[in-house]
Amino acid sequence: MAGAKVKGQVKTPFGRLTFGVMLGYGLMMVALMTPATLLLTFKMIEIDPNGYTSSYGLVAGIGAFFALIGNPLGGAISDRTINRFGRRRTWILLGPLVGSAALLMIGWTSSLWLIIIGWAVAQLFFNFGMAAYTALIPDQVKEEKQGTISGLLGMSLPLGIVVGMVLMTLLPGVSSAAKWTLIAAIGIVGPMISLFLIQEGKVEIIREHNTAVPLGEKLSKIYPSPRRFPAFSWAVASKFLMMMGYCSSLYLTVMLVNRMGYTEAQATSSVATVNIISTIAMALTSIFGGMLSDKFRKQKPFLYVSAFVMVIAILVFAFVPNYTAYVIASAVLGLGFGCFSAVDMALVARILPRKEDSAKDFGIMNVANALPQSIVPAIAPLLLSAGTSIGLGGWTFFYLVLAIFTAIGMISIKPLPEVGEPVATENGAETAGIGLAAGNIN
Repeated sequence: MAGAKVKGQVKTPFGRLTFGVMLGYGLMMVALMTPATLLLTFKMIEIDPNGYTSSYGLVAGIGAFFALIGNPLGGAISDRTINRFGRRRTWILLGPLVGSAALLMIGWTSSLWLIIIGWAVAQLFFNFGMAAYTALIPDQVKEEKQGTISGLLGMSLPLGIVVGMVLMTLLPGVSSAAKWTLIAAIGIVGPMISLFLIQEGKVEIIREHNTAVPLGEKLSKIYPSPRRFPAFSWAVASKFLMMMGYCSSLYLTVMLVNRMGYTEAQATSSVATVNIISTIAMALTSIFGGMLSDKFRKQKPFLYVSAFVMVIAILVFAFVPNYTAYVIASAVLGLGFGCFSAVDMALVARILPRKEDSAKDFGIMNVANALPQSIVPAIAPLLLSAGTSIGLGGWTFFYLVLAIFTAIGMISIKPLPEVGEPVATENGAETAGIGLAAGNIN
């Protein structure tokens, strides 16, 4: 396969890059995750009070499908965007701009179909921005610091959720449309500020010319060959399975209303409390998990422990229908997921097959984040119904199935190469130690 080199890559100072990415990505997550965890549920209750569990699943499922294609598509477009403004900075601006406009439309409509369209557009373009932000790690960060910045970036997601929850609890009497407008504004202001901190310019992709490229190699440009790059596929599988379990947290608002009989005000306050506690736990393990994995040059032990902790937390949701138990379980889930997300992102940066396709391949990996967001809402009504019909309880069965997915994800970590073990490179050879080999990091 033809090789390629990236020429002219600008490097932002590490501290400045870290702050810029965390600020922009974090505020973008405020705009995306506040609706996903709270506002979208209440929007569906508002327009469909009798069938909101199904309509919410429809909207969330379709939107998450566009998130699924948005990350790899946005990454591939970002990889091939050549201008002086910067291939990542271009989509850090355009992605959140269009996504925020879509949120604004959702807030001011009462049409189910316009909400479906708006949420799909928001998911698609915010994921364009996410792909650009995550690609900055292999672009500009040395391998020995990737675990640290990955941990900090992983903290941006829960912090974004908490900021959104706190804002919503401070605005109890504000109209739904005004809340959506505020969230949309936050979604574009953060990325715009980050553009003043992140340095980037025009790069040149130097490729070797081949007269004929086999079909298999053309297809591998879309998805890296599982035979030649098995670590990449195992990482996709483990991420997908772990996220199936973590996406149980996205149903917290629906569960409190449907299972526990909470009002909108009670659910808003309770979800905010749970998310704050979960975020503190997630922040601790996200930062220290990434740093410790860098220090000890080990990643898989952290992933195993994280997965096990997540399974325990989800089982508490399944079998202990009590708010205090939910708070404890959310904190435990946060501890596990924080560490997993930080170390897993560093592992992914280490095993990406091609430097020139880093955003596209990172986008494919991020599909594993988005796809469960589509699958879980789609299967939730089926699982709730099945659990009730077999006498186990709808919500118990729902969480039990997701815990099983997470346990399988823990098993799928085993084939992943540890730091220092051979990793397949672009030319099919094996290189020990660094997944993004020394020759691939500028």
